[in-house]
Amino acid sequence: MKIYNTLKKKKETLEVKERINFFVCGPTVYDYPHLGHARTYVSFDAFVKFLRKTYDVFYLQNITDIDDKIIQRADEAETSPALLAKRFEEEYLKDMELLSVNSVTEYARATDHIEEIISQTEKLLKKDFAYIIEDGIYYDISKFKDYGKLSGRTTAQAEDGTTRIDENVRKKNKGDFCIWKFSKSNEPEWDSPWGKGRPGWHIEDTAISEKFFGEQYDVHGGGRDLMFPHHEAEITIMEAISRKVPFVRYWVHTGFLTIKGEKMSKSLKNFITIRDFIKKHSPRILRFLILKSHYRSPFDYDEEKIAQAKQELKKIDQFIANLKENETKKEITKGYREKITEALNDDFNTPVAIATLFSFITEANLKIEEVDKEEVETFLKEIDSVFNFIYAKKEEILLSYEENISEEIKNLIKEREEARKKKDFQRADGIRKIIEKKGYLIEDTKKGFKIKKYE
Repeated sequence: MKIYNTLKKKKETLEVKERINFFVCGPTVYDYPHLGHARTYVSFDAFVKFLRKTYDVFYLQNITDIDDKIIQRADEAETSPALLAKRFEEEYLKDMELLSVNSVTEYARATDHIEEIISQTEKLLKKDFAYIIEDGIYYDISKFKDYGKLSGRTTAQAEDGTTRIDENVRKKNKGDFCIWKFSKSNEPEWDSPWGKGRPGWHIEDTAISEKFFGEQYDVHGGGRDLMFPHHEAEITIMEAISRKVPFVRYWVHTGFLTIKGEKMSKSLKNFITIRDFIKKHSPRILRFLILKSHYRSPFDYDEEKIAQAKQELKKIDQFIANLKENETKKEITKGYREKITEALNDDFNTPVAIATLFSFITEANLKIEEVDKEEVETFLKEIDSVFNFIYAKKEEILLSYEENISEEIKNLIKEREEARKKKDFQRADGIRKIIEKKGYLIEDTKKGFKIKKYE
């Protein structure tokens, strides 16, 4: 497999042993996850699922559960940072489950690794890569000669999603960042050799990855907005401690997300959370939209693309519905499986792989009476073990078959499904009759239900 390595600025053959240690920067849990999170975590979820067809992959993701943003939001909400972080960690995991992001081997919270963070801070001080001033311990970037080798720069730019380089007039260099913050009143704190305090942001990732993977490992992923200064900071920390180069062999970054060509932000009133999206559309549609775009390309979101995605998913649904048992056993997947695998082996080129999938569906539809249903379903399930959008979940079938259903009808259908799960079939049948009176027919099938409006 070839993969674009941001560190080398080119595609390289992925050369690893049987196990791949794979780390992706996780969320800072102070608010609901947004479409930017979805873009990154869906992309890496599918990437890891594809790698697992060949390798044993340990996929590690951190959870930043202590941070300035968490403390500020907790103060505004009149709650504790720990409770706020716990709440939004749970919301994050719920959203990931809805998006079929389930490939992570282990989540690691920053607050569970204070000992490792303190240990790395001690080593940096001992090696003279860090210094102490009144509000904390800072990393001295002037001591690291290769600072900027990942992003090609040493100062923040407008495109950076967030810099989080702590400001203090007594810093030695403008780009120096805090690795241990001394306590302020009413803030979470832990004991350390330098007094009570809490970790800075950048050092938590290196402390966590060193615990699980050692001083060097295979693949580090994240959004492009984290390349500077966060990933640069990680490199400077770990390579200063270990003196081993490179800290990570392959750096992989997802492209920026925009909304109709503009940066997503609350000030522009175009900020969309995952839960906002799911109120209107199926999670399946969001996963499909994300994977239609190459993970390194900019991902621009607009409602027209959603409408197109719905039509394309309907084409898949209709094809699966049309498959039937027949006596003819004509092989039709030959060649397509190889083309899809070839595309995914080329820097995980999902747009080409998905285009190949639709080419297959077009050909198979023309020969629908001849195709081997078992062979086709095996083929589709193989692909869906990576993509997770080919087969709709029961709760998604409603949105796959009918776009313009009111919230009232959607809620009635959810109630009916809940009643069926509880085997309260009398109530379920009563709700079905209510739905029919409102102009819709429900057809129950082995794979779920279909709904359509009366002609």
